[in-house]
Amino acid sequence: MQGRDLKCIDEVLQISLEDALSSQEVEVAYICSESTSHEDYIRTFFGRLVWKWIAYHYINIRQFLNAGKHILVEYPMTLSRAAAQDLWELAEQKGKVLHEEHVELLMEEFAFLKKEVVGKELLKGSLLFTAGPLEEEQFGFPAFSGISRLTWLVSLFGELSLVSAILEERKEDQYMKMTVCLETENKRPLTWIEEKGPGLKRNRHLSFHFKSGSLENMPDVGVNKNIFLKDQNVFVQKLLGQFSEKELAVEKKRILHCLWLAEEIQKCCC
Repeated sequence: MQGRDLKCIDEVLQISLEDALSSQEVEVAYICSESTSHEDYIRTFFGRLVWKWIAYHYINIRQFLNAGKHILVEYPMTLSRAAAQDLWELAEQKGKVLHEEHVELLMEEFAFLKKEVVGKELLKGSLLFTAGPLEEEQFGFPAFSGISRLTWLVSLFGELSLVSAILEERKEDQYMKMTVCLETENKRPLTWIEEKGPGLKRNRHLSFHFKSGSLENMPDVGVNKNIFLKDQNVFVQKLLGQFSEKELAVEKKRILHCLWLAEEIQKCCC
C-alpha cells in the first residue's frame, strides 16, 4: 500500500496508525468508515487525526483495543453477531469502553414514536424507507446498510423473529427492494421494506395499527440538532462510568439482536 503525506488538516496534525496505537497520549479512537473496505478515518482525542486504508471495522477495533484504547465506532461495527460479540469480549478483557454509535435513536422522529407507542398494544405495522441507489459492494447487504431502521423497530417493539425476506434487484436499473416480514414476541406482524433506486427520495413511510388507534406516517417533529454530538456525549458518559451495568447490558443485547436479524435476513435472501 502506498503511503501518503500526513499533512495538517484545519491546523490539526495527522499521525500514522502505528503512532496512534503506540502513543500514550491517544486514549480514545473514533472509527468511522464504510462497513467494507475504503479509506476510513479515525478521529482521536488530543487534537490529532489518523488516516489509514483498512478493510473492516473489526480489524480497526481489535487493533485499538489491544493497544488499550477506548472506541467509538459507527454502526454497524461488524457484519456479523459473532464478530461483534468477540470485540465486546475483548473490550471487557481490556477494561475499555466499546461504544457503537446510534444517532437514529437520538432523532426527534424516534423520540416522537417512542412516546406514541408506550402502553399501546400493536396489531400490525410497517416501515418503508426509500432512497437513491446504493452500492452494495461499498455499503454491504441492505439489511446491514439499513440496520438503523431495524434498530428503530426493535427499540420500539422488542426483540423480533424473522418470518420471511425477499430481495428484488435490477442492477441494470440501479434498483433494489428488500421486503422483510417480522413478528413481535406476541406474534404481531411487522413489515420492513428498503427500496432504493434512481428518482426515489430519501424518506420514511410508516404505518402502525394499535388496539387504541393508528399512526400513519411521520408528522413534522422538528429538525434534528447535534445528534452526532449527543451520541459523543453518551460515549463520554460511559467513559465516566455514568451508565449502569444494566443499561449497558440492555444496549449490547439490542445491538447483537439486530446484527443477528440482519444476518438471518441476508441468509434468507441469498
